[in-house]
Amino acid sequence: MDKLKILMIICDGIGDRPTAELKNRTPLQYAKRDNLDRFAREGICGIMDPIGVGIRPGSDTAHLSLLGYDPNEVYTGRGPFEAAGLNVDVRPGDVAFRCNFITVDEKLKVVDRRAGRIKSGTHELAKSIDGMEIDGVKILFKEGVEHRGVLVFRGKALSPYVTDTDPHAEGVMIKKAKALAEAANITASVLNEFIARSYKILNDHEVNIKRMKVGKKPANMIVTRGAGIVPHTKNIKERYGLRGTCVTGIPLIKGICRTVGMDAVEVDGATGGVDTDMTAKVKAAVRALKTYDFVLLNIKAPDIYGHDGDAFGKVKCIEKIDKALGILKDECKETIIALTADHSTPVIVGDHSGDPVPIAIIGKGVRIDDVKNFDEISVAKGGLGRIKGLDLMPLLLDLANRSKKFGA
Repeated sequence: MDKLKILMIICDGIGDRPTAELKNRTPLQYAKRDNLDRFAREGICGIMDPIGVGIRPGSDTAHLSLLGYDPNEVYTGRGPFEAAGLNVDVRPGDVAFRCNFITVDEKLKVVDRRAGRIKSGTHELAKSIDGMEIDGVKILFKEGVEHRGVLVFRGKALSPYVTDTDPHAEGVMIKKAKALAEAANITASVLNEFIARSYKILNDHEVNIKRMKVGKKPANMIVTRGAGIVPHTKNIKERYGLRGTCVTGIPLIKGICRTVGMDAVEVDGATGGVDTDMTAKVKAAVRALKTYDFVLLNIKAPDIYGHDGDAFGKVKCIEKIDKALGILKDECKETIIALTADHSTPVIVGDHSGDPVPIAIIGKGVRIDDVKNFDEISVAKGGLGRIKGLDLMPLLLDLANRSKKFGA
């Protein structure tokens, strides 16, 4: 048997619920989707619970699960993945945090959790607070995409068991970090001091003064969440015998993939935002399959429209994805391709939900069922039935003639 390549396409947050604006259809049902429907017609379909029935997945825990790593066993927090995705050297014993630049008023009340979705100047802001040392703890800070960033503490007796300082809401005060265990007292104390010092530096920074002069919101404070340490995992070469890479503009996804021993392809125009060049990313994935056994392609944009509650924006985004995936029609003939999502992000919720996501798998030798349309309802009638995220890699390995026999 010839071993086939594997392409996993994750349309981040593409799953949804019926929306009144769309005549009680989901964005997938409403959109024109010739190429997405081709996956349904030419493959086997089903629905998938990325973690488990009714569980609202984070993008981090969901991607771990889809790669075959049980998040209940290996997940310690999102911070280390974000740091790895931004090429920050995270070492054993370090504690890493996922961060936002935010806008606060003079009373430290949150005005905007994304600082007006700031797109420029964050490198200068990050540089101004990177390299601090507080009570013997070395502090590393690096900007990410738009308002995002990562924070790493390096020192003795540190612990990830601290609460978030991000209140996850606007119009309220930021939170003080609290230790969830006695061993985390130092970490909580240093974190609170870092945030206080950072505010003084950022609030007076030239970048923010210029932003306010032109009516933009300043990125004048840092909030943290997802504290964690680097998990110990077998890499995918050891686990599956695969050489893998990812194509994504999101540091989090790059970090997860790097943590499990995959490379990351850099693509011009892959912004991690709604303006990302989807066609360039699909082409990059096709090129990567010539060198790698396994490629993960993540497209973030649907999730952003879901979080923003923009139904028609999400429809247009799906149609862009549909057009970009047309490239695959005459490519990847020796490849098993899975088209799915890491979670649902319904526009009527504005956040991740526990709804199952659609999945279709095509390729040489794949059984073809009766499903004709790629949407949340149609695929539920398919031959895969209802699976869990941890089932996906074993399925793909078997279809690609790469699974190991159990027994004689």
